[in-house]
Amino acid sequence: MLDLLPEICDRYDNRISVLQPMFQSFGAKTAFWGEVITLKAFEDNSKVRELAAQDGTGKVLVVDSGGSKNRAMLGDMLAEKAASNGWQGIIINGCVRDVNALSTIELGIHAIAAHPLKTDKRGLGDINVPLHIGGVEIVAGDFIYADNNGVVVSKTPLDLAALE
Repeated sequence: MLDLLPEICDRYDNRISVLQPMFQSFGAKTAFWGEVITLKAFEDNSKVRELAAQDGTGKVLVVDSGGSKNRAMLGDMLAEKAASNGWQGIIINGCVRDVNALSTIELGIHAIAAHPLKTDKRGLGDINVPLHIGGVEIVAGDFIYADNNGVVVSKTPLDLAALE
């Protein structure tokens, strides 16, 4: 499906919340969706590493780094690890790095910008806490859908087959 989100918005406008436009797509997967796992971590990607190593089948990791443009929360090695563990995508309210490599990894990756500097590793971050990103509350267990048109959140899974 070439433009998933416009179709979702047309059919399910009463069941979704649309995040403000703020993300760029960096991964090889341009459309992705899944059940949300949340992470709040400011300029420390220790917990991103921890979660990327877990089974992410059917899931999307949503990371709130406070919109920081000072450090990259994801690079090619963590993205490869996440893809190999079945994650559908990672959405970061913050930055990524290794953008040329990220564009070849079969993972949906949305972030606000690129930055070459890695994070400190302090082991900090809160998993599965409510996040407020782009004017929308996102909680663990929600369902998120993303493509080059943006990002939407639903409390329940949407029937994508009905869009065809």
